[in-house]
Amino acid sequence: MTRHPSSSRKSRRPGPGASPRGAPAKTGRLRLIGGDYRRRQLPVLDHPGLRPTPDRVRETLFNWLTAAVPGARVLDLFAGTGALGLEALSRGAREAVFVEADARVARQLADNLETLKASERATLLTTQAQAFLADTSAPFSLVFLDPPFHQGLAAGCCAALEAGGWLAEEAWIYLETETSLAPAVPASWQLHREVRAGDSTGRLYRRRQAEDQSPDGDGC
Repeated sequence: MTRHPSSSRKSRRPGPGASPRGAPAKTGRLRLIGGDYRRRQLPVLDHPGLRPTPDRVRETLFNWLTAAVPGARVLDLFAGTGALGLEALSRGAREAVFVEADARVARQLADNLETLKASERATLLTTQAQAFLADTSAPFSLVFLDPPFHQGLAAGCCAALEAGGWLAEEAWIYLETETSLAPAVPASWQLHREVRAGDSTGRLYRRRQAEDQSPDGDGC
């Protein structure tokens, strides 16, 4: 199911570099790496602030998550191109929820889900991440969190995911931030691996209950 609730966001003027009203937006290409949609190439908007996770980082991340993705319930927060959620669906995730605030970016993602015939396993919500996290839902076993850089969104979203019951007991959480940021995450999230690409760093965490944490805090 794909939903675009128009009441969930306020209209806003196009940002710098956006296409004029009525003009077709320029597009780039997103290549899926593994699974059922391997090597499929999808159009993505040339849009300010839209930065798909690089191929090398996605390949590394999903190598780490090989056993966790099949059958997973996935949340792709700040979805953008949906690169991470689409890759998870390609590799056998049971369901993916995509949250994207920009209506134009969300429409392109909806089109790409239709192209892949993946809409039946996907829910697409056009709303702000913070508004989404203020609601409630069944827990997710895998969360991708890739907020816009330099806006101070990471810590609040991490706290909301933990406090709001969004995470399964041993959920995996992938957080991508600017390298200069040392993200504050809940105490139950244990760092498993990290990868750096350019000015961004991706960190993969595993959620553990307090009694499962080792004395030295090593969750790897």
